[in-house]
Amino acid sequence: MSGAVVRSVEIVVVTGMSGSGRSTAIAALEDEGYYCIDNLPTALVPGFVELCAAAESRMEKVALGLDLRDVSYVERWPAVRALIEAAGHRLTVVFVDSSDLVLLRRFSETRRSHPLGQGRDLVEAIRTERQSLSTLKNEARYVVDTSSMTVHDLKRRIRDLVSGRAERTGTAITVRSFGYKYGPASDADLLFDVRFLPNPYFEAALRQKTGLDREVVEYVLEHQETKDLMTHLDGLLGFLLPRYIREGRAYLTIGVGCTGGKHRSVALAETIGQKLREQGYNVMVRHRDVEKADAASA
Repeated sequence: MSGAVVRSVEIVVVTGMSGSGRSTAIAALEDEGYYCIDNLPTALVPGFVELCAAAESRMEKVALGLDLRDVSYVERWPAVRALIEAAGHRLTVVFVDSSDLVLLRRFSETRRSHPLGQGRDLVEAIRTERQSLSTLKNEARYVVDTSSMTVHDLKRRIRDLVSGRAERTGTAITVRSFGYKYGPASDADLLFDVRFLPNPYFEAALRQKTGLDREVVEYVLEHQETKDLMTHLDGLLGFLLPRYIREGRAYLTIGVGCTGGKHRSVALAETIGQKLREQGYNVMVRHRDVEKADAASA
């Protein structure tokens, strides 16, 4: 890139797996006032950014959709990125992803052809694309998993990322207690089965109480098994949560299950939630089956 930069350009590069929602993400950026171009050849990106920097019209915010439709993308991108950043421009890479199962379903439902589909079946095309983009995903500032997102969820997440709201509020974490007798928590990203802990149900004085009552909480937490469990959970969540947040997860649900969802899971969900709040996380605690358990007891 030659010549002095008239102004610094804010560039958001949207990349990621085909079928994961890149077009929706780019549309959200356009709604936020970004000048958007999808599928610009990678070799032309430095020249385009230079034109934006020198343009008389306001083009300080640009969003580019880059992917494997440009066969030279992966090979050229590291040098192009270094060139842009060396010129003083602000660059943010958002990698939009989905699970392979979701991508298979989306392509089957829309009957679209995969960009790498020539000579490959769909499963192989998805696997090849994921392998090709693995390094770029690791280097992205944000990774947004759209597997369980609606179009509106994705647009909201992109707006939060570029506005800085996501970094101020962080991932919304829900800690949900439940009872396995009513079915597992199907929406949980992390699932912990605590049925091995001593059960207050078998204590006559505690049977009609719940994990929201002080006596039940004290009973659950006083046992050595619970203390050991909490030590391990503190370490595991301390390792996992910052990495989920780095990936741009808008929501994360931690499921804690016992038999009836009334005593142990409730007490531990409240305890975990309080510990995470003290660490500065944005946490809600919900109890799915307390009322069902009370009704069954009655």
